[in-house]
Amino acid sequence: MRLLVTGAAGFIGSNFVRHHVDAHPGDEIVALDALTYAGNLANLEPYLASGKVGFVRGDIGNVELLEHVLTERRIDAIVNFAAESHNSLAILDPARFFRTNVLGTQGLCEAARRAGTARLHHISTCEVYGDLALDSPESFSEESPYRPRTPYNASKAGSDHVVRSYHETFSLPVTITNCCNNYGPYQFPEKVIPLFVTRALAEQPLPVYASSENRREWIHVLDHCRAVELVLEKGQIGETYHVGTGIEASVNELAGAILVATGRPQSLRQTVADRPGHDRRYLLDSTKLRNELGWTPEVGFEDGLAETVQWYVDNEAWWRPLIGRSPVAEGSWSSAPAAR
Repeated sequence: MRLLVTGAAGFIGSNFVRHHVDAHPGDEIVALDALTYAGNLANLEPYLASGKVGFVRGDIGNVELLEHVLTERRIDAIVNFAAESHNSLAILDPARFFRTNVLGTQGLCEAARRAGTARLHHISTCEVYGDLALDSPESFSEESPYRPRTPYNASKAGSDHVVRSYHETFSLPVTITNCCNNYGPYQFPEKVIPLFVTRALAEQPLPVYASSENRREWIHVLDHCRAVELVLEKGQIGETYHVGTGIEASVNELAGAILVATGRPQSLRQTVADRPGHDRRYLLDSTKLRNELGWTPEVGFEDGLAETVQWYVDNEAWWRPLIGRSPVAEGSWSSAPAAR
């Protein structure tokens, strides 16, 4: 199989590329990334150096470029990880999220339609459904209504609708997965787990939102990659599958566990203002993926978190140059840039 992986220099995309190359050495992979501030080609070494993975720098909204790559490389399937994904940044600069996540996805779908690509798999998020009360017994199913509450959530909801519209209108062969919060190696240190780990290692305060009991469902990035791989292999065209573990942890619990793991004092927790539209809780019902395709997560949360913390301890040379690249200072919501 010849795969085009978009957003391939980011966290989940690069983990997927490395996993897929190792699991399917006979496949050909072209990695495409716009290399915005969170994109990092170091995530793909030594796969690029060895020639196992080809690289194209480009934006998924560039229809002509994408059509050329799809036809020139005779791509069989696209896996679309490309997205602006940091909820906090979406508050400060929402326009970039709608440009990339909605218009960019439309450009990718149009290029795939023109090239006659046999398959497009789109990566989405649990956050398109809105949030749940902390004490709610509910979870989100594939039939739950979309009720996004933030610019990031809304832009991802829009991208899902674009993909479905191209399937229904143009018969573009698509699948979608909505996944819970990922953690693991190579995650840019603006997201909560690597942010807390890197700040703890530097003995700096960990910014804990005032609503510190708000919870997220967590999955190790390799379990997510295995789910995407399975949907590519066995998923039904036109279908959506939820990828979740049922394992939840609050930001307060994460801070405590990471401070213990790094041997730092609990006094490093620092309460900061909640970001606007801060969702309380998400939880996905992944029964469909488990029952129909036979997927189950393999990495336990405690073990996975410990391994992730140790990865950042061992790989300071990877994350240290990235500190300061993020446009966001958590809690500083009054400094939003002018709309562009």
